[in-house]
Amino acid sequence: MTDFRFDALLPAEMATRAEYLGVRKAEMPFLKMFMLAVLAGAFISLGAIFATTVSAGSMSITSPDGAVAFSTTLPFGVTRLLAGFVFSLGLILVVVGGAELFTGNNLIVMAWASGKVSFVAMMRNWAIVYFGNFVGSFGTALLMFFTRQYTFGKDAVGIAAMNTAVAKSSLDFLQAIALGILCNALVCLAVWLSFSARSTIDRIAAIIFPITAFVAAGFEHSIANMYFVPYALLVKMGDAEFMGRISDKIVNLDRLTWGNFILFNLIPVTIGNIIGGAVLVAAIYWAIFLRKQV
Repeated sequence: MTDFRFDALLPAEMATRAEYLGVRKAEMPFLKMFMLAVLAGAFISLGAIFATTVSAGSMSITSPDGAVAFSTTLPFGVTRLLAGFVFSLGLILVVVGGAELFTGNNLIVMAWASGKVSFVAMMRNWAIVYFGNFVGSFGTALLMFFTRQYTFGKDAVGIAAMNTAVAKSSLDFLQAIALGILCNALVCLAVWLSFSARSTIDRIAAIIFPITAFVAAGFEHSIANMYFVPYALLVKMGDAEFMGRISDKIVNLDRLTWGNFILFNLIPVTIGNIIGGAVLVAAIYWAIFLRKQV
């Protein structure tokens, strides 16, 4: 007779499961790993699309001199809360649907620290999955550009997308690292909590609050940014008519460049994500539950 249990796994059992899954992920064949990574990039992008649409018309952007360039119809915190809640769709699709996400895979450190996965195998997974996530995210951004969804709501969706991308491209290097650390600590905690689940509903419930928190707080997720910023750049470069209509509503639009995106967002945010996930979550839980006692 099958043993059905409805109680959640305890943290020590979750650590063992994380270690087991880390081995499975590291040993995955290249093509399967890459295809699942492309899916994850697309899934996170769908969450980003949802969040951008919900935020449209309810954002407040202030210029350096303190002048409000774009007013809000909802309080800032409420808008961010709603955006974070719907962005949870991305990680729900990754965890429940099955996909390989670079930030979540920072938890493979637990299997590596136990000696069950080599450093080379872990780096192989991270490199393949990171590239696959970029392909999925950029591919989704390109498809979304052709939908012209950014013109919906009398251009409100596009304005929200552009303001989001400009803000991300205007970060200081150290600031971006710090925001990346806090982001992936929450993302990996969401994945970690999902290891306790025995049902799909459990997994979804475990994911929602950590993901809502990181988005609401304005933390930075490297894979989400692979959609947010390239999408805005595609619109900026590819639709002069649209940009002519809304450029006066975007403060510091000149900061939205590929160079700023890579140097002041993608690189430092990725570094921060690794620290937040691999050190603040994976390494600490490994030390608590899996480290051999001397």
